[in-house]
Amino acid sequence: MMEVRLRPRNEGRQRCLSFQLNIEPSANVMSYRDFLGNTVHHFDIAGSQTEIKVAAQGLVEVQATDGEELDGGSWEELDRRVASEDHWEMLLPSQYACFTEPLKALARELECERRGTPHEFLVELNRAIYESFKYVPNSTKVDSPIDEAIEARQGVCQDFSHIMISLARMLRIPCRYVSGYLYHEPKDKDRSMDSASHAWVEAFLPNAGWTAFDPTNNLVGGNRHIRVALGRDYADVPPTRGVYKGDAQSELMVAVSVTAADMVTEELGPALVVRSRPVIARPAPRRDQEQQQQQ
Repeated sequence: MMEVRLRPRNEGRQRCLSFQLNIEPSANVMSYRDFLGNTVHHFDIAGSQTEIKVAAQGLVEVQATDGEELDGGSWEELDRRVASEDHWEMLLPSQYACFTEPLKALARELECERRGTPHEFLVELNRAIYESFKYVPNSTKVDSPIDEAIEARQGVCQDFSHIMISLARMLRIPCRYVSGYLYHEPKDKDRSMDSASHAWVEAFLPNAGWTAFDPTNNLVGGNRHIRVALGRDYADVPPTRGVYKGDAQSELMVAVSVTAADMVTEELGPALVVRSRPVIARPAPRRDQEQQQQQ
């Protein structure tokens, strides 16, 4: 039995024009929306199997921002909005975004305190994490606590996102985890790999709403980001999750491709094509399977 979160979200500046999910061996795929609006497809396959393939392909339009200076409001405005609206789930510690002693030490080191405006602080924090940590693929696992990345001063996009979320929540800024894809162009100097899924952060600003920050690549805004699922942290939005009965030995293979399509509409900017082809051989139990999905 397996569930997957692979369909790009359809909201705001992003539209998912088409999406196709193919399962081998064939299965009856059903779907539902979880409590945060993510599309979850689920299926079960009976009988003995040696390989399961999950192939997702989507066509997505993303409207670029106009590049104007963002008005994120003041700390007082943020406090008023937080007090009058329901942002509690994105303020409290969660499974992977928690207030540990190493995190508190990092907060002191980076001088995480309210200053300037919330937007100015988040831009500074985004850059500080980028400069303080090395991007090292496979240096952590999907269930690694943030303390490992903090102590080693290296990790991957998932670690950097959890660290930024935790530091922002300590200052009462609602912050959430976003999983998806990043479109890479030759001129871009991104640290994250173009052959893997990606993770970043959205913080709530009183005058701008949910705003994207990518501490892995020191990016602000989401012109090249394709949102698939959002949650409190990774535990809410794993690309695949499931259980099976059988041999514990397994191998997981994942491939991702994001390319620009030659299509422009009047309302939206250049479309982005997302092709994600996870190939799962003998699916592992849930814990083992999640550990192998390194972002």
